[in-house]
Amino acid sequence: MIPDLIHYKYDPRALAIGDFNDDNWPDIVVANYAADNIAIYFGYGNGSMESPITYSTGSGSAPCMVAVGDFDKDGRLDVAVSNFGTNSVNVLMGFQYEVFANQTTLSTASSRPIWIHATYLNKDTAIDIVTANYGTQSVSIFYGHGDGSFAKSSTYPTGFDSFPLVVVSGDLNNDNQMDLAIANYGTNTVGILLGNSNGTFSKQSTLSTGPNSHPYSLAVGYLNDDTVLDIAVTNHGDQNVGVLLGNGDGTFRKQMTYSLGAASPYSVGISDLNKDNRMDLITTNNGTNNIIVLLGYGNGSFGNLIPYATGSYSTIFVAIGNFNRDSRLDVAVINNDTESIGILLGIDGFSFENQTKYSTGSYPQYVAIGDFNNDTRLDIITANSKDNTVSVLLGHCNEQMVYLTGAYPSSVIVDDFNKDTHLDIALTNAGDGTISLLLGYGNGFFSAQRAYSISFFPYSLAAGDFNNDSRLDIVAANYADSSISVLLAYDIGALGNEISFAAADGSLLRGVVVSDVNNDTLLDVIVANYGTNTIGVFFGHDNSTFENQRKFSMGFNAHPDTIAIGDFNKDGEVDIAVANHGTKNIALLLGNRNGMFQTQDSLDNNYELPPLFIRAGDFDNDSRSDIVVAYDGTDNIDVLVAYESGSFTKHMIYSAGISPQCVSVGDFNNDMRLDIVVCNSGENTASVLLGYGNGSFANQMRYSTGSYPQSLAVGDFNNDM
Repeated sequence: MIPDLIHYKYDPRALAIGDFNDDNWPDIVVANYAADNIAIYFGYGNGSMESPITYSTGSGSAPCMVAVGDFDKDGRLDVAVSNFGTNSVNVLMGFQYEVFANQTTLSTASSRPIWIHATYLNKDTAIDIVTANYGTQSVSIFYGHGDGSFAKSSTYPTGFDSFPLVVVSGDLNNDNQMDLAIANYGTNTVGILLGNSNGTFSKQSTLSTGPNSHPYSLAVGYLNDDTVLDIAVTNHGDQNVGVLLGNGDGTFRKQMTYSLGAASPYSVGISDLNKDNRMDLITTNNGTNNIIVLLGYGNGSFGNLIPYATGSYSTIFVAIGNFNRDSRLDVAVINNDTESIGILLGIDGFSFENQTKYSTGSYPQYVAIGDFNNDTRLDIITANSKDNTVSVLLGHCNEQMVYLTGAYPSSVIVDDFNKDTHLDIALTNAGDGTISLLLGYGNGFFSAQRAYSISFFPYSLAAGDFNNDSRLDIVAANYADSSISVLLAYDIGALGNEISFAAADGSLLRGVVVSDVNNDTLLDVIVANYGTNTIGVFFGHDNSTFENQRKFSMGFNAHPDTIAIGDFNKDGEVDIAVANHGTKNIALLLGNRNGMFQTQDSLDNNYELPPLFIRAGDFDNDSRSDIVVAYDGTDNIDVLVAYESGSFTKHMIYSAGISPQCVSVGDFNNDMRLDIVVCNSGENTASVLLGYGNGSFANQMRYSTGSYPQSLAVGDFNNDM
């Protein structure tokens, strides 16, 4: 499953699924607590949704829950809403052309209805409504007349301080009468109201869920395949899900519990998620940024928990349906803290699994991104230092091609160097002192390399038009002789001889980036001087030469390794982030427009380990650049999200492969959100982490590379835009 997020600023609390416009595609209705409205999202049938249409539920209504049903028997789905703030139920009648009309309000007195459920309770073919009343510790039943109107409510107490949160229905004692099950948060019980033949209900009996368990939600289903309904309940206080197997007479066996680790569950769903004809459980959770699936064995017991990332610390609600009509069940969740709805599409069998491996070359050292085959999907390229190759991994079609390079390729970039609208590859070969250029054909294939000799041990490279002739030139940072090499383009796809500019003896250049940091419309070159603990800026002249570098100290033994360019404080100026390998921190240099920089406090890392590689990108779509970091000595990466004046939130840690060496960013799944790709030199793979657009990411997908991948680049190599 890969979540597709719909973002809100309205405190969404719950959702329901139904086909509201009769196009045979599932739609979603959401209760927006803070906005006093409901929102209807019409589905396209492929897992995506139209922009919402909203309907007010009244000022101060604070809608908590929605339910759907055809309340007036006109063949169109209607919506019922429980309004916690105004102690009422609103019923919106479905009309034609995706419109809801004739909103009716039902009073619940001072009950504070927190939950609503639509079902057939009294065998009259009219749908009825049940509410769980938090304020009066009760449930209320509104019997439907079948024309959109309802009888005055009948109310049943659930006990002093019970604070019922959820009520659902089912025939729990096999007498062909509908019964009710209630999650009583305050008294740590599940309440059972057995239905009578005259449409009334017996006095509540209770089942203990354990001291301080605080059941938050429940669902009914056939969990052990015996034709008797069972109950699954989320015990928020005990961080587990409980299973109560039915005896067929309205009583239940002692609760069996399944630990959810650190997760405090909110809601639970029951369905056959892996198509094995056995019911499975899915819970939404607080505190773990995930949902959890427990696969059923068909005998009332369940397997080990399987977590799936949602990008939300507080996922509070789940609904199950088939949003893309592929015969696989999908999941919709409410992410309360990120104010979003996540749609997680099921894939083959039960692959909510989002981790797949594809080989790279040996020891991948560097990664870059681009659309190499023009299919509108980003592709990946890795520089593989051990077998002297680059691997091209085409997105979606999972093809991989390998091309020979010079000795020990150490970094790679992609751009259109010969102006044919197809992305090309340029890379540094540290082992033989060359730059390789491979020209792309636009279909995912490339020419054999053309090599250009420069100084020994080039460490990294960047591209830019340094002489304003509309051709892309290349600059390389040379570790061994502490210089930069500039190769000016003179023909389509051809580079001139090296022009060298000295940094300083012992500088030991590593990272290099290009930007106009002093706003003179000329490109400047920024380098990381590992040996002299400085960041150097070579300011550009209009004759394709550069001034002697201006240095900015990173501190004693900082040993800056890589650099990222961005706007971290949203002032429109170029800022620099530096990975200081020696002092184990990230330093920020905030630009002042004239080529000078203000040094910010450094950002310590999570691991007390040296940062190895850094990239910038706007991961939460707030127009501030954020940072992703790979470290030397851990198999994780860090994401730091900027929020104001160059400040950053706490680190978010994500697992990568073994020995992540390099990171890059791009939009791999065309959802307008930046994703992350990591090359893992210790296992010859590349990991892709899909972004949610709020600064968080899904679990990785891995792709094998060649031997020891050192670097990667990204582009559209086969023109499948």
